[in-house]
Amino acid sequence: MELSDPNTPHPSSSPNDASRRKSGRVKHKPVLLQSDPNASIASYRTGKRKRADPLRDTDLNGQISEDSSIEESDGDPDEEEMKEKRRKSRSKKTSAKPATKKPKVAKLQTTSLPVRPAVNGVKQPSRPRRPRPQAKAAIPDEGTGLFAEIFAHGHTVDAVAAEWIARYDDHNANAMCELVNFVLRCTGCTLEVDVHDIEDPDNASSKLDDLLAEYSAQEITDYPLISKNKAFATFRTTMTDFFFSLISTAHAAGVLYSDLALIENFEVWVITMSSASIRPFRHTATVVSLAMESALCVVYSMLTENIAKTVRQKEGEKKKKTVNKERVASLAQKAADEERKSGLVDDMMETIFNTVYVNRYRDVDPRIRVDCVTALGGWITAAPDKFFTSNFLRYLGWVLSDTSALTRTEVVRQLSKLYKRKEDVGRLRAFTEKFCPRFVEMAIRDAEPNIRAATIGMLGLVRKLQLVEPNDIDSIGRLIFDSEPRVRKAVAGFFAENINDSYDEAIEALGGQEGVAEAVGDEEPEDFNLPRKIWLKFKCLAENLQSYSSEHNEEDADPVLPAVSTAIVGPGTKSRFSLAAQAVYEGMPDVKEWEVLAGYLLYDNSAASSNGSTPESPEYLFRKRCLLTEYEEMLLLEVLKEAVEQRLLQAVDSETDKKGKKSKARIDEARDIHESTALHLAHVIPRLLRKFGANAATAAVVLQLEHVLNLEIFEEIRQDSTTYASLLDDINKQFLTHADQGVLAEASNAILHARSFEDLEEVTERKIEELWSDTISALRTLVNGRKNGTATDIRGLCNTVYRISNLASVADCVSIFESGQRATSKKTSSIMEASTAHILIDLINDEYSDLEDEVSEERDGLIISSIQSLLFYHMWLVRSLRIAMTAHTTISNLPDYTSFASALFSIMQSRSSTDTVRLTATGAYLDLHTLFASLRDMKPNDKLSNNFTTPRNTKTQQHYLDTDLQSALIRPISGEAQSLILSIFAAAEKHYARRSRRKLDPAPDDAVDSAPEDPESDLEDDDEDEGASSEQFKTQQLLAEKQLCELSGKVVLAVLGRVLDSEGQQVRQRISRNKSRLGPNFREVLTYLEEPKVRSKGKAKPRAKGAPAKTGTTNEARAKGGKKSKSKEIVEVSSEEESDGTELGDDGDGDAALGGELADDRIEEIEDDLAKAQERDHDDDEIMGE
Repeated sequence: MELSDPNTPHPSSSPNDASRRKSGRVKHKPVLLQSDPNASIASYRTGKRKRADPLRDTDLNGQISEDSSIEESDGDPDEEEMKEKRRKSRSKKTSAKPATKKPKVAKLQTTSLPVRPAVNGVKQPSRPRRPRPQAKAAIPDEGTGLFAEIFAHGHTVDAVAAEWIARYDDHNANAMCELVNFVLRCTGCTLEVDVHDIEDPDNASSKLDDLLAEYSAQEITDYPLISKNKAFATFRTTMTDFFFSLISTAHAAGVLYSDLALIENFEVWVITMSSASIRPFRHTATVVSLAMESALCVVYSMLTENIAKTVRQKEGEKKKKTVNKERVASLAQKAADEERKSGLVDDMMETIFNTVYVNRYRDVDPRIRVDCVTALGGWITAAPDKFFTSNFLRYLGWVLSDTSALTRTEVVRQLSKLYKRKEDVGRLRAFTEKFCPRFVEMAIRDAEPNIRAATIGMLGLVRKLQLVEPNDIDSIGRLIFDSEPRVRKAVAGFFAENINDSYDEAIEALGGQEGVAEAVGDEEPEDFNLPRKIWLKFKCLAENLQSYSSEHNEEDADPVLPAVSTAIVGPGTKSRFSLAAQAVYEGMPDVKEWEVLAGYLLYDNSAASSNGSTPESPEYLFRKRCLLTEYEEMLLLEVLKEAVEQRLLQAVDSETDKKGKKSKARIDEARDIHESTALHLAHVIPRLLRKFGANAATAAVVLQLEHVLNLEIFEEIRQDSTTYASLLDDINKQFLTHADQGVLAEASNAILHARSFEDLEEVTERKIEELWSDTISALRTLVNGRKNGTATDIRGLCNTVYRISNLASVADCVSIFESGQRATSKKTSSIMEASTAHILIDLINDEYSDLEDEVSEERDGLIISSIQSLLFYHMWLVRSLRIAMTAHTTISNLPDYTSFASALFSIMQSRSSTDTVRLTATGAYLDLHTLFASLRDMKPNDKLSNNFTTPRNTKTQQHYLDTDLQSALIRPISGEAQSLILSIFAAAEKHYARRSRRKLDPAPDDAVDSAPEDPESDLEDDDEDEGASSEQFKTQQLLAEKQLCELSGKVVLAVLGRVLDSEGQQVRQRISRNKSRLGPNFREVLTYLEEPKVRSKGKAKPRAKGAPAKTGTTNEARAKGGKKSKSKEIVEVSSEEESDGTELGDDGDGDAALGGELADDRIEEIEDDLAKAQERDHDDDEIMGE
């Protein structure tokens, strides 16, 4: 406000007593400082009051009069007066400068704009920890209206609201005009209304239509409420706070009740604007109306509380012995007045709700719907007597089915807040009974995982109120097996409550806590193998997991571990039970005691009937209740495995605090956990294998426990090696006795894990040699009697070869496959003297065509396992060649893979369409040629035999194999094989297109697509589609896509390795024909065929670490001590490379791409670790595993 001299009468004052205060001072109309040119920015920001300049005078509105600022009474000022004026002017400027050093606006609680620059370049002070929301102005600071006062001049919303109420008392039309223009400015519109429009409310609709039409012509797409500009980060908060403060101030001043025209004009303009067809107007007016409704709710709650308080006071006064009638009458009058105000506020709230909320909660804009839901939740909390009823709660229930995920998320959040109000639980009963089925549906089937998780959390609150039906509880409990991690994590607590309920029922069935205490004792035993009460909870856990498993079939005598097909999901993927157990670990603290769970699983419950206890004794009843079925044992084994893994992971995480710092105490504590876990597991795993090893489902889970066993700690604590050897013996026993692929895979991984520790290498290698001896002996025995082949013999042979394939993937098999064995009889000499590799090739060539159809699956499995075994053998063979070349070892005999390639090519020709064996053989055929092509960049040395060229008298030495060795090892795929491969690719492409309902580009009349189609295969696919369910059809589609992508990847590697399509672009063009038609996975595979982008000169892309250089001269120069090569030596190209028609740079790119792509396959895992062979040869044994 403008400051004036109290001794000088103001021009606007009058002698009327009504215009004077009780003290006799004259009332003055407030004048804004920002309108006064005498009020400097510096003096205003510092909050100091500045004396008025006696040489200046202002009119009533704080504006400078049009006359001179100095009244000249005696003519022109003399020289002394002019000097005095200039001196004062300089002093004013000087006094304003220190204020710039103290821009502490926060002390005045004003609203500053982030977009406003700092005064004189001074940095603004940092914001407090929880500051009052402040808005940033994006609209220029113009004018003196409400918008400028709130967003530009730094006034607090409370001060602006108070000043507006004062102006409304003086001239309500002008003030209302300011308010309506403020709302218009908040929409992003610069158009305004005048006082005449406000005074003519009947023409308000017409005026708004004109504004809307003019605003539409400007084609504005953004407005402050939804703008992502940082300037509007707090715009909404400041705007809603102003209207909240406006209603509160009007209530305190009584204007809200004395002048009903205030709300009526608001309804005429703002509420009408909330139904506009233009979104900025509609959205802004809706937010303003909802903010005013929120303020009215607070006022209504205050009035209701005052009424109740006044009535209590009146009743208390009446009960006194001496009644003060005047006080009773005063309290009654006060209560009546409060009730009148409450009725007026209630009418205002009803008007806004019926005219704004009812229409906008189903607005086409989801942001407006979200605002409505948020506002209604706030109203219910602020004024429960008014809004916490079924008439208003139903609006939240209806929005549960909104199409927008944001709206559904917000309504779940608001309902969760209401369910936490225990004092208002009774008001939610009818609402819950009506909409609880929708809650359950959202938790199970909603498209958004975060909404499902939030709904599950809300249902947990509803369950505490005992408002969820038992069937719905089971439906939510089944989500512990859901595929979405967020859903499993959210349902863990809910599922744990199900376990607690089952546990309480089991306790009651055994006679309560007293009966259980009589059976197991009051104190927990120290031995983990003795019965205790928690065993009963583990039993309830297993029962609930079993009942919630949709894949469990009670009619099956032997439980089978339900897992995703390995044909679709690669190895190492956790089963659905493992994922469920991981969620159980997070929600059920009792599971963290994994030692107790292990003791429960190892306990022999059959002893309950032989220890002399009677069937009626509490001990017998307790043990009988805790008896586990085979399926439940498998489930608890999964829980045990996850509990151990999570415990070790938490120990690792506990080494660092929240700031990421480690401490010695934390490290020691984590070390103790690892040691105790390793010791306990080393004794538990063999016992678990002995008890559960007979069943493939349970044996696979127990073998996974060995993967988390830290053998390094096991060696550091100097345990007896016999314990570790005994553990390996048990693993070998599982490997030799089981034919299940899952068990063999887990046993192979356990062996690979054991080989990763150097200190235990001797024991491990000895056990692996025993495995090789037993497996190869079994193979030779079965092959010797194959002429008497029966289904049993074929099945046993298939299992044996599959064991060989798994063992070859983790252990070097070159010497095993190349060695033979002398015959003991003349009849079998040809078989027994043959090497293992030749035996497997014979198995591939001999397809047992005379066998019955019942064993066709075993026959195919035998061929596939033989192919995989031989492919692993050639991987290890190439590895040995590379190590020999690197270590300067003479190579006497070069490998010959002609027989293996011929066997594969024979299968490719004999099989039809997309047969699994045919696709496997095709992939192996491509991998075989690509594998040896990776030797193209090997470096020669002097110690090798004549297989390598090492010119000494030439300036440039070649780093690649010579022509003879290239022809011996690196063989391009023939034209006949190339055509056959493309024919198989076309069949796989067509098969996937049919499965996925996709259309292929029409094939041109060329030789590539001249392969004949297989009509029988098409009929089989159609028959399978007709009888398949939706899940089966989806599985078949995924399998077809996997087969196509795998084959395409191998073709791409062969092309990059220059063993396929080396003479042209035929293969590239053919496999890329349908690149954009067969999905993103197929398209991503083919992107590796694209040429690398040419980088600008001087910005060469850095070569990856360990990648071969593009020129042989550079490699040789580095090998000789890092000497730089001359320019002319770098560009030299050998005659062999020129004859190939490829550039030297292309060679390097092809090999680099080949090596990078092969890293995803076991073949390429060998290539990635070859650099480490020079330092540690024993580490290369781990290359073949995962």
